[in-house]
Amino acid sequence: MIQAKFSLTESHIQFIEQCKRLGFKDKSDVVRTALDRLASELASQRLRESADLYAEVYEEDNETQDWTDAALSEWPT
Repeated sequence: MIQAKFSLTESHIQFIEQCKRLGFKDKSDVVRTALDRLASELASQRLRESADLYAEVYEEDNETQDWTDAALSEWPT
């Protein structure tokens, strides 16, 4: 694995020092897990923002609503 050097506040250090008690293998596991969760959260946020934008566009576009309704009416139930 690649190593990186970065600075943390004292409260971050205190949290990471509890890694074993929190069920992590080591300090690096805590940081990797936090970064994975942040990446997932940011991806979900981008997806929600995109969905909101599409919903806003859909609400304002009568033509899109019409062809969507037409397609849905032909969809098997």
